[in-house]
Amino acid sequence: MQDWLAAQARVRARRGIIRHAVPRTGAVLDLASNDYLGLAADPRLQAAAVAAVERYGTGARASRVVTGTHAVHAELEAELCALTGRPAALAFSSGYAANLGILTALGGPGTLILNDEHVHASLIDAARLSRSPVEDFPHGDMDALKQRLAARSQPRAVVVIESIYSVLGDAADVSAAARLCAEHDALLVVDEAHGIGVAGRGRGAVYAAGLAGAEHVAVTATLSKALGSQGGAVLGSPALREHLVNTARSFIFDTGLAPAAAAAAAQACRIIADEPERVAAVGHNAALIAAALGVDQAAGAVQSVPAGSPRHAAELAARLEDAGVLVGCFRPPSVPDGISRLRLTARADLAPEQLRNATGLINTLLSRMEVPA
Repeated sequence: MQDWLAAQARVRARRGIIRHAVPRTGAVLDLASNDYLGLAADPRLQAAAVAAVERYGTGARASRVVTGTHAVHAELEAELCALTGRPAALAFSSGYAANLGILTALGGPGTLILNDEHVHASLIDAARLSRSPVEDFPHGDMDALKQRLAARSQPRAVVVIESIYSVLGDAADVSAAARLCAEHDALLVVDEAHGIGVAGRGRGAVYAAGLAGAEHVAVTATLSKALGSQGGAVLGSPALREHLVNTARSFIFDTGLAPAAAAAAAQACRIIADEPERVAAVGHNAALIAAALGVDQAAGAVQSVPAGSPRHAAELAARLEDAGVLVGCFRPPSVPDGISRLRLTARADLAPEQLRNATGLINTLLSRMEVPA
């Protein structure tokens, strides 16, 4: 095993795809995090988390179906419903667990799962674990999706998309996908990890499409991006929630979400509803970044800049960090089209001058390195 691990490390080094998980030191401008609304350090979220720790302790202590469900979980689920307009919600310990939970609970030999080819790794893993037949359809191709739905032999079908895709930052046609699912008696699962807090005045792309009450549409979400906390959720019909409570293994056999995280996320929901200017600031800063770097503005907070080979992308990111600017560095296999990218987050709490300085530095480094297309 040790020889194999060493060989795998050499392969990663040769391909330029070595990753690191190390603490950041020094003063930096963070254009890499998913804290889209700048709420992770908001005093109101901190106060809510502290109050929850003082009331409930540091952990949920057990699975939600044993003794791990507390009033703060019900509060969080109610606030998520109020924000998104969905009739029911179920909180999980992470967004990854929420995606695993819904697809494995709905899957099986009689359920065809149709994944947009750009969906997140958690959804790919969930489909693999579901025991369902799984097919990918070309990214955003509604005609291909229609053909696959019409040709299916299984009695049930689940279509899986993201409202805003995490690497390229493009938006799905949620309305068209929902219409097709209604026509073909399928359930549409929309991962709103990058949509809630950003799209639809912060209420998500499903809400913006007028589908908040649609029973044939389910939403998965993370609490660790725009909501500035930790955890995940599935939002849908009361019947779906009841089914997940009884069958979703990543819910039943996992310790409940920590009370502090639940309380902070609930507070974030209230802030998003009360402060639409935060959501507007994300769009303004996204437009500023895109214009400065000469790329098309993406639909959400994430702005994607092609950076050539994996080695070029990693070197660019390292040079920027040395200069005090953190950016995301996305390389295969994280990029769905194989093109390495710098990924910049248009956070609401960044000043225009900060963004102008950072994008000016990025343009300078890109020109000096002569990064290939």
